Amino acid sequence: MQKSLQQTILRGFRLTVQLIFNLAILALLLGLLIGVGRTLLEIGLAVSEPSVRLGLKDLVTNVLSLVVMLELVRAFVEYFEFERIRLEVLLEVGVAFVLREMLLGLFGGEIQSTEVLFWSSGLLALVAARTLAAQYSGEK
Repeated sequence: MQKSLQQTILRGFRLTVQLIFNLAILALLLGLLIGVGRTLLEIGLAVSEPSVRLGLKDLVTNVLSLVVMLELVRAFVEYFEFERIRLEVLLEVGVAFVLREMLLGLFGGEIQSTEVLFWSSGLLALVAARTLAAQYSGEK
């Protein structure tokens, strides 16, 4: 009796988690589609800006943000598919985020030469960790 109740509760928990993840993935996909649509609409604004640099800066910012969002959606989908978070995917999200921040800082002229060295070192560490995680993953 108690084992049957426990199995029913666990089944309900799994179904609830699946429902929540489905809703989260749908929300992320909807946000991603809206982001892509707005980015495509802003291509026209990039042309109409008084300075090409201002228009392109907004466009680059949006595209790089979409790349980070795409990686996050992929991480959610992989979790839903394999029921675990893989280190490789998290490191790829980190690489995309660090690369986005570094490129935005460079494009905006806000990063000094020593900061480029630190950002690049962090990026190199993330790429090395991702390579090691892929090489020593338990799936092989």
